[in-house]
Amino acid sequence: MTLPHPLQTADPRAAYQAAAGEIQAAIRRVLESGHYILGPEVEAFEREFAAYLGAAHAVTVANGTDALELALRAVGIKSGDRVITVANTATATAAAIELTGATAVLVEIDPRTMTMDPGALEQRLAGSRDPRFKAVVPVHLYGHPADLPRIMAIARRHDLAVIEDCAQAHGASIHGRRVGTWGDAAAFSFYPTKNLGAIGDGGAVTTNEARLAEQVRLLRQYGWRQRYVSESPGKNSRLDELQAAILRVKLAQLDAGNQRRQALAGQYLRRLAGTRLTLPETAPGCQPVWHQFVVRTAARESLRIQLEGVGVQTAVLYPVPIHRQPAYRDDSLQLPVTEQACRELLCLPIHPGLDNADVDSICQHILSWNAGQG
Repeated sequence: MTLPHPLQTADPRAAYQAAAGEIQAAIRRVLESGHYILGPEVEAFEREFAAYLGAAHAVTVANGTDALELALRAVGIKSGDRVITVANTATATAAAIELTGATAVLVEIDPRTMTMDPGALEQRLAGSRDPRFKAVVPVHLYGHPADLPRIMAIARRHDLAVIEDCAQAHGASIHGRRVGTWGDAAAFSFYPTKNLGAIGDGGAVTTNEARLAEQVRLLRQYGWRQRYVSESPGKNSRLDELQAAILRVKLAQLDAGNQRRQALAGQYLRRLAGTRLTLPETAPGCQPVWHQFVVRTAARESLRIQLEGVGVQTAVLYPVPIHRQPAYRDDSLQLPVTEQACRELLCLPIHPGLDNADVDSICQHILSWNAGQG
């Protein structure tokens, strides 16, 4: 048995065959229009994605890293500022912060959810008179929301902007309110492996503030309000019409895909209960979308090798925390909870293309491994 890699949202052929007619029609519509950049498909997707989330505005950009960078720039982050985030995220989060000229300041995570620990955020800011702290970037890692009610309260007390990193959390919610609508702005990625993925790169910034949305629109295209006249320094970060048209089709399928992920996660949780694995937890009031199903064990390599031997591919997202990577190394920073999580975590296959028999088979192999652990 060879199962799809966990980084895939599904077997791409199956995913696109399921809506092949709609996608082909969308592509024809774009090709026949002759309008390929920032046209009616982009405008329609921006409206539809904002409405899906419950946000006032969505502004599409070229990719998720640009989305985070431009959201930060829109709230005023600049060279010399300090932005607080976590170290167990993709390097893209830190890279986007540093592209603004700011410095990423890393804090500890909650061991249960592996998202930002509000207590660590409060501790980092407590008593600080450093005026360079300007923003917080909580990451909704693996599709589980960070504790935004507490993080927002702390940020507001310290007059910090909040930019949500929603790259893995399309459709996740807290107390019924979707992520991407809590902070001053939020950044989404539409990389093909995401719950809502294009067939190339893509991203979006969402916000409830018209001023911020307009600023991102300027920044994504050279600062132009009038063509060829830059009001402010910007860049080229535009979603093309083909990707927008395909995303419109796939947006209509997002909730069904997320529900399937939830069902598969429930199956894993039931079958693997009582093993030596630390299983993922869902915080009260949260509805994750299970971008990844992440288990933890000190014997990670043993489990990974055994699963690989029977054709089950796994992944480690992410093996090296940011502060231990060569580009961002800080030997003075100690984040023991983060570092332990990165040593222990293993992503099992989860995507709408799996059926119940696949998950049963994976679980049976894990149960056999568990029985041999003594």
